[in-house]
Amino acid sequence: MSKYTPMMEQYLSIKAEVPDAFLFFRLGDFYELFFEDAVKAAQELEITLTGREGGMEQRIPMCGVPHHSVDTYISRLIDKGYKVAVCEQVEDPAAAKGVVRREIVRIVTPGTVMDGKTLGDSRNNFIACLYGDSGDFAMATCDLTTGELYVTSVEGPLEALLDELHVYNPAELIAREALLDELRSKTGPLAPRRVLTAWERVDEGLLEPQFPPETVAGLQPLVKIGVAMLLTYLSETQKRSLGHITQIRTYAPQQYMTMDPFTRRNLELVETVRDRSKKGSLLWLLDKSVTSLGARLLRRWIDKPLTSKAAIEERLEAVEQLYHHLMLRDELRTELKEVYDLERLTARIAYGNANARDLLALRLSLERVPQLCRLCAESGSSTLQRLVDNADDCADAAEWIRHAIVDEPPVSVREGGMIRQGYHERLDQLKEASQNGKQWLAELERREREATGIKTLKIGFNKVFGYFLEVSKGQVSAVPKERYERKQTLANAERYITPELKEKEALILEAEDSMVGLEYELFNQLRDQLAAQIPRLQRLAGILAAMDALQSMATVSAAGRYVRPQLHDEYDLHIVEGRHPVVEAVLADGQFVSNDSSLSRSEARMLLITGPNMAGKSTYMRQVAMICIMAQIGCFVPAKEARMPILDRIFTRIGAADDLIGGQSTFMVEMMDIQGMTAKATPDSLVIIDELGRGTSTGEGMAIAQAVIEYLHHRIGCKTLVSTHFHELAHLEESLPYLRNHCMAVKESGGQVTFLRKLIRGAADTSYGIYCAEIAGLPDSIIQRAYDLLHAFEDRSRERQTEISGEAQTVLQLSMFGDDKPVAAPAKPVKPAAKGHPVPAPAGMAPKAAVALEEPAAYASSAADKQLIERIQEADLINMTPLQALNFVYELKQSLTSKP
Repeated sequence: MSKYTPMMEQYLSIKAEVPDAFLFFRLGDFYELFFEDAVKAAQELEITLTGREGGMEQRIPMCGVPHHSVDTYISRLIDKGYKVAVCEQVEDPAAAKGVVRREIVRIVTPGTVMDGKTLGDSRNNFIACLYGDSGDFAMATCDLTTGELYVTSVEGPLEALLDELHVYNPAELIAREALLDELRSKTGPLAPRRVLTAWERVDEGLLEPQFPPETVAGLQPLVKIGVAMLLTYLSETQKRSLGHITQIRTYAPQQYMTMDPFTRRNLELVETVRDRSKKGSLLWLLDKSVTSLGARLLRRWIDKPLTSKAAIEERLEAVEQLYHHLMLRDELRTELKEVYDLERLTARIAYGNANARDLLALRLSLERVPQLCRLCAESGSSTLQRLVDNADDCADAAEWIRHAIVDEPPVSVREGGMIRQGYHERLDQLKEASQNGKQWLAELERREREATGIKTLKIGFNKVFGYFLEVSKGQVSAVPKERYERKQTLANAERYITPELKEKEALILEAEDSMVGLEYELFNQLRDQLAAQIPRLQRLAGILAAMDALQSMATVSAAGRYVRPQLHDEYDLHIVEGRHPVVEAVLADGQFVSNDSSLSRSEARMLLITGPNMAGKSTYMRQVAMICIMAQIGCFVPAKEARMPILDRIFTRIGAADDLIGGQSTFMVEMMDIQGMTAKATPDSLVIIDELGRGTSTGEGMAIAQAVIEYLHHRIGCKTLVSTHFHELAHLEESLPYLRNHCMAVKESGGQVTFLRKLIRGAADTSYGIYCAEIAGLPDSIIQRAYDLLHAFEDRSRERQTEISGEAQTVLQLSMFGDDKPVAAPAKPVKPAAKGHPVPAPAGMAPKAAVALEEPAAYASSAADKQLIERIQEADLINMTPLQALNFVYELKQSLTSKP
């Protein structure tokens, strides 16, 4: 015998289907949560935790939210990374025998949110599915709010897949448990918070009804499984039509420039490092779009710069025409401002949750299309002309909506008032009956006032009592008792009904109920009719988004007086008077110091940049990367002239970052980044390393820095910008033919230092670190003490150099292996050679004896020799006194001379 009531048994059985989600269980006008769900939801949503009887001795924890505001509470849970299952009543409670039947109608997860207000209109909300192993992976990424589906395959290690995954920054990631475990081990400190969902089910039968047969047939086997896996998950969680997912956009990663997550973060492409806000990023600068779909497309372009010269030139050609034609830009912007978010409107239509106002927004958007197409066709731009060639303006869909929906429809689709007069004959008849009934009520109210003499008498209505005559308490005595029947007593009034009113009420309510029901039916028919046109509407949305993104880049380019980059297929990169676009935009006085950049295969492939802190090294290096990215998304660039190659990758190591959770220091993180560069960079890549070798000792830092520079120079030959405070590395220009020293210019005058922000040839000899500390406002006592210590360090360094020089002079050295003779003492200690490599014999030592010191056991010819060698190895020479050392040497000599 169950210990729970039948309703709680029903709840528990449904909850077992979604153990990892909050179950919102519909009870009347509320969604209720029970047991652990209730306790956790009460904490997260800050609502009251109560309890109810459920067949147990103890009360069951319970909390709930009103049905009309449930979306707000669901959004708050989704923002915190939870999943929510919505359970509805699926039969009429009045007709139910026993417990009302309930079912889960939708599971909401961070990757399947459909509310655009929650997500933000200017960014996608992706859910990604990964499938594969052993260096061969497929990735399918979908935005359920727009119907976009991007599919690719990645060959190589899991890190290559992560680079591609970070482009989309999905809110939710589904994969098999084994792959998720491997991903968790690779997750770095920059990985955004996302929900990881283990999923195994794959139904390939869902593909044929969803997509054209030729599309499905063209998919690679691994990719096909990945798409089917994602579609299976979406179908089982959404439990409704996915008719707006109509197209599979397949691409190869090589079609776009690759950037790892550190590079995207360091360059601040779509958000800043400090507070992860849009303001201050490249997207913030370039986004002058006027539609939500244009803003999302521009963001995707920035995330995925092109590597096809022809595709980039197409965008540049359109931007150039718009750049030079202000009137055309303004007209496009004016028309586009009236365009609503077609992508998300069509998704809501397919989902069946679009209301009459959504359809009105669709109609108003479609009415702007003919003028927009005309402007593009007459623009003089071949790219814009191709964009609108044979464009379908969906005028028939706009006409359907215009004919059916009123100009100011209500929000709710279940209360009537949204269908236009003349659209449906039967509806018009019901409306007339309802209208006549209301006129009859007004006439009845007038007659009753005259007949009773009660001037305040009025006719009212509520859903419980229907229509009634209301009379104030002070006028009750004037009510004709023979005709008026008391219906309800209030504190200040009495409500009555008459036989005549009761008879007419039934006719009026029947007409209104029929009218509302018929309106809803007609609206659903129109919505279904539009749902069949979704592929057409989505293609049109793509055209409008491209128009907006192109005009946005042209508007920014014109305002900043940018230039069109000259693209070529060669190695060399030349930028004349380049500027950092974002820094220039935020400068109060607008005076940004421009700098040239030149990297060529035959001369300088690598710039070694030295100079003080705050002089602009990091800004300069970011500037070069930013200009390259802008060129490859098809935008003009901030420079006087730019001749650009097509880059396949950009790598950056800028700023200090550690991974405390992973147990990795700042230096270890830097070395891991360097490892990625050395493993993946090609001659067509741009590598930027800021302050190479910091985080460890000076000697080791310089050694690693030089080794990395030599590797990039000799082995890879990529375009490289390296900044460092190790001025001693300037000598590399003499030994590396394609490296050039540059530094940031500094002006010193009267004890004052001015950073000129100008890149010049040559190497710097100081970093002005203490001066920067002084600018930062450190106390004078610290600054003065730092200068005193610096002078002391420099004096000791000079003294040490003098000592070393003196030691290098010829001295008399006593040899234990032969006749005493003068030798030259080495200026530096001899570095131990790697095992297996010969060690050069010190002056005055026989070659064989020198090797014996390295590997003595190999040259021991007798037991006595081995015993002698063991004594030497075990001797504590460091702690011997001079007298003990002399005695030890004397004993050794005696042993040698006594040998037979």
